[in-house]
Amino acid sequence: MTSPTTTTLLRVTREWLPADRAEAQIRALSFDVPREIGAIEIELAYAARPGCVLDLGLEGPRGYVGWSGGARSSVVVSQGWATPGYAPQPVAAGTWSVLVGLHRVPVDGVTMEVTVRAVDGSVVTGHRRAEPEEPPPVVRDGASVGAGDGSASRLRSRSLRASRGRGELPSVDGLTWLAGDFHSHTIHSDGSLPVGGLAALAASRGLDFLAVTDHNTTSHHPYLPAAGRRHGIRLVPGQEVTRDVGHANVLGDVGLVDFRSPPQTWAEQAQARGGVMSVNHPLGGDCAWLLPVDSPPVAEVWHSSWAQVPTWGAPLAWWLLTPDTVPIGGSDFHHAGSDDLPGSPTTWVLAEGDDIVGAVRAGRTAVSAGVDGPLLLRDGDRLVALDAEGLMLTGPGQARRRLLDDRVSVAADPGPCWLEDDDRVVHALCR
Repeated sequence: MTSPTTTTLLRVTREWLPADRAEAQIRALSFDVPREIGAIEIELAYAARPGCVLDLGLEGPRGYVGWSGGARSSVVVSQGWATPGYAPQPVAAGTWSVLVGLHRVPVDGVTMEVTVRAVDGSVVTGHRRAEPEEPPPVVRDGASVGAGDGSASRLRSRSLRASRGRGELPSVDGLTWLAGDFHSHTIHSDGSLPVGGLAALAASRGLDFLAVTDHNTTSHHPYLPAAGRRHGIRLVPGQEVTRDVGHANVLGDVGLVDFRSPPQTWAEQAQARGGVMSVNHPLGGDCAWLLPVDSPPVAEVWHSSWAQVPTWGAPLAWWLLTPDTVPIGGSDFHHAGSDDLPGSPTTWVLAEGDDIVGAVRAGRTAVSAGVDGPLLLRDGDRLVALDAEGLMLTGPGQARRRLLDDRVSVAADPGPCWLEDDDRVVHALCR
């Protein structure tokens, strides 16, 4: 995507070895911009293969610009537009740095070439046209959902409760149960859909809300309100702070939590700005949580990967080791065919109005396999099981109690509990 009118600002060829990654995973390659220019284009070239992944990011004189990880090999930044994952801004004079992440370096090493060019508007236009287009508004009952339709959560929750065919969900002190998903990605990191496309998909799945949690960036945040109104769903600002020692979602409109800051400070930063941090997929293979767990945390106890081995008891075991953990769930949707769709699993929050993050902070959550499946909710000192006839209600050290109706309300002590079938597959949980 280069133009005849380009000026090379940096060209570096470098071999990386495992010892380099062990020394420092994030490397900065500095270059100078002698005067303010219209746009820059950064290209990262290397022979990608299994076990070999390099990440790409950018920092400018004003600070962090963005991150695309291993999802892109070429990005542009200008005042009018930037590649998703990066914040549009003037390309000011001063020292800039290409950030190279040594995510996976094979034993025999990897050779990369980084090139930075000053480019004109035609290059920016070319990059912009290559991005996927936003879809039309969701059509429901013969009418488009748009900005004039009022609260997205009110619209979705009405249709949701009607579709379940079981009457009103329990209402506690004027609060309302809303259904959603706390983990998803767009083209602003390694997802395949633009913000609007993801919103349309989540709305079609019957969700009230969706947290959009792209990796190490908040460049998607400005697009969330309009996309949510357009498609009739509340989009919660989020960010997946991603390091090799663990991933964490920061939920709420709290600005950037720099992934290069000490992980021990992520929760403090989120809380100080009015948000919440959640430990992601704590048992997630090579992205498991390898840091201490503060109590009581919020954690993605139910990740979509659980569906691959439904009888896997480790997620429950991890939760029971930290019983004060507030459980949430996430599909971790990137693109169709690679992950479960939004709402698998579904997290339910008992919210005041649309204050979804506040409900999580207060610990008013429950998780189910899907939006229309069996559900277990806490109603004061009672548990309400819905669409759960034939399942067993149980918890740590508790007998398994078979439920004999679609709607059952029983007295219960606080603490983890769940619904499981005769094969020990979990269908819903709450605390």
